[in-house]
Amino acid sequence: MSKVLKTSIPSLSSPRKAPFTVFIEGNIGAGKTTFLNHFKKYDDVRLYTEPVEKWRNVQGINLFELMYKESHKWAFPFQTYVTLTMLQTHTEYTSKRVKLMERSLYSARHCFVEAMLANNTLHKGMYNIMQEWYNYINENIHIQADLIVYLRTTPEVVYERMKARGRSEEDSVSLDYLKQLHDLHEDWLMHGRKHRPAPVLVLNADLDMDKICDEYVRSESSILRSQGQFISTN
Repeated sequence: MSKVLKTSIPSLSSPRKAPFTVFIEGNIGAGKTTFLNHFKKYDDVRLYTEPVEKWRNVQGINLFELMYKESHKWAFPFQTYVTLTMLQTHTEYTSKRVKLMERSLYSARHCFVEAMLANNTLHKGMYNIMQEWYNYINENIHIQADLIVYLRTTPEVVYERMKARGRSEEDSVSLDYLKQLHDLHEDWLMHGRKHRPAPVLVLNADLDMDKICDEYVRSESSILRSQGQFISTN
């Protein structure tokens, strides 16, 4: 069953210049893209998938693949580029009233960078540079954040999903790594041990496709209510 942690969902009854911005967070294979696709039918929602295609083609270089194949060499440049591309998404203008983003700078910082440090694929000096970047962004650039949807899963479930979808770059991703990412997401979003920029709506994303839609529907009242009324469908 879905639930909201800590604070209530901000009201959209008063005028606001920025769109109601929602981060869709969760482990690899949690179903974030599928969740976004559920909202395609709404005409005043702008969807932003994770910029994987940019990572796969940096002027002809597949940085995504290199990061997994030679993590010690490529983790830092990859994560630097992730920071840039995610920041581009965060700051991109949209006239839509709702903005849904697959992941955010916050999950990059609190989950993936921390995992790289723990696994010794990111040198402490490189980690410190990343933190300097994140601190500068946090202090100087406004990142709109109104709600976090946490697609909560168990590592074993997402491991099977990841294998089934067959991204070549993810061939080397182990169940242990997914367990590590799961724990980092839990520490951040469930236990609040890292900064949460917005209230957290938790959905059970372990469910099969024929049941997960009910969870998606339950999230609509938190995401789509704008100016006191629900956004219409296309």
